[in-house]
Amino acid sequence: MTLISRILGLLREVVFAIVFGATAQMDAFLVAFKIPNFMRRLFAEGAFAQAFVPVLSEAKAKYSEFEVKDLIAHVAGFLGLVVFIFSLLGMIFSFFLVFVFAPGFWHDPAKFSLTESMLRIMFPYLFFIALTALAGAVLNTYGKFTVPALTPTLLNIVMIAVTLYSAHRFVHPELAVAWGVSLAGLLQLLFQIPFLYQLGLLTWPKIKFATSHPGVRKILRLMVPAIFGASVVQIGLLIDTIFASFLQTGSVSWLYYSDRLLQFPLGIFGVALGTVVLPHLSSMHAKSDQTSFNSSLNWALKLVLIFALPAAAGLAVLANPMVDSIYCYGKFNALDAHNTAWALIVFSLGLFFFIAVKVLVSAFYSRQDTKTPVKIAVIALMINVLFNFILIHPLAYLGIALATVITSVFNVGALVFILLKRKIWVLDHSWLKILFSVIFAVLVMSLSLFFISNLFPWLLIGLISRAWHLVLLLIVGTVIYLGILGALGIRRCL
Repeated sequence: MTLISRILGLLREVVFAIVFGATAQMDAFLVAFKIPNFMRRLFAEGAFAQAFVPVLSEAKAKYSEFEVKDLIAHVAGFLGLVVFIFSLLGMIFSFFLVFVFAPGFWHDPAKFSLTESMLRIMFPYLFFIALTALAGAVLNTYGKFTVPALTPTLLNIVMIAVTLYSAHRFVHPELAVAWGVSLAGLLQLLFQIPFLYQLGLLTWPKIKFATSHPGVRKILRLMVPAIFGASVVQIGLLIDTIFASFLQTGSVSWLYYSDRLLQFPLGIFGVALGTVVLPHLSSMHAKSDQTSFNSSLNWALKLVLIFALPAAAGLAVLANPMVDSIYCYGKFNALDAHNTAWALIVFSLGLFFFIAVKVLVSAFYSRQDTKTPVKIAVIALMINVLFNFILIHPLAYLGIALATVITSVFNVGALVFILLKRKIWVLDHSWLKILFSVIFAVLVMSLSLFFISNLFPWLLIGLISRAWHLVLLLIVGTVIYLGILGALGIRRCL
């Protein structure tokens, strides 16, 4: 389901590239869309889910169905009220938010005004998507992963449809897309409600003082450091946006389009794996089953290594063919493709670490330890700011991408060190064989793809031919990689 969602997300970016390109209007839309997403990761999929899932897993294991429903009702009431207030304040103070997130736009009044208008339109999305995340967290805790994973497809479908419909009908089609974002948020919430009803967990929110329910108090206690940790990550992204807003027009878009290609494997392997692992590890911890906990953590991190390294190598080697084949049409010109490809190459260096952190953080949150990842994230933020300052002058927008990679390397290294030191994670005997097998297979695959891809003049062939050659390369790379792993007997190590 996550794969389907990511394919539609990629199609959405193709439509954006064709209709909007890497223009001032696209830069404005991306900044405006980033702000409610910033809040969403604080109140919904980030801190809230990481605090709520372990508490709900514990309630599910120890208490009656009535008590579980009562917990969900109180959490829904409290979360809904808080996010509604933030959404309202966001719409009122949209001017200030744009100035904070993109101060470089101040020198372009038209771009600044357009960003502010779109932000005001999109802020209700935050309210709907926060409640959607609550419903999804409940479904995930009860082992229903399909529906929450499929839900984001509605956002992609609505945005694609609105973009195509408004492209030639409106003077500012990006404003129509902004309305589509809020509509998609409502549809995602409505989509999950019947499945909650099937589980017997659909209940009216109870709006009471936060401390009136012990479960809510516990979630709040876990959320405070988790919100701080999520905000540290989001502040890092905010700093990246601030730096990019001072660069030439198109810089925000080049980073965005390259990041969207990176999000394809990150979403399929990273987000999906983290989503499945968190409730499972939480359940093992609640049962005090350290053996199963360690076994599951080893399994998840082995999968990260097996899938992330070839994906990173493939993105780096095939960056130009991918960008040329997927984006280089309509208003997206050859210069945009060249700059986006370079950003993708830099981002790909950190893909393994971007994915690994999803699993590593889950190991802490499942044990209701939200403080340790936060402390590491604070140091990582300082590193991110430092390297943005150092790298942005010589490397421009690529300096922002490289600073992000360096920060993730530190983050993963610190989390691994603490897990091993505390003996929360104990490596099993098969790690060395897996590591060398994967590295060998990735090297052979990368060299093969590099030589084959350089045989085709990508910008001189048509759409169908580009797509066919790119799919062929992906198939060849996959067959080579999996063939070598199979010959080395890697399955016995999992």
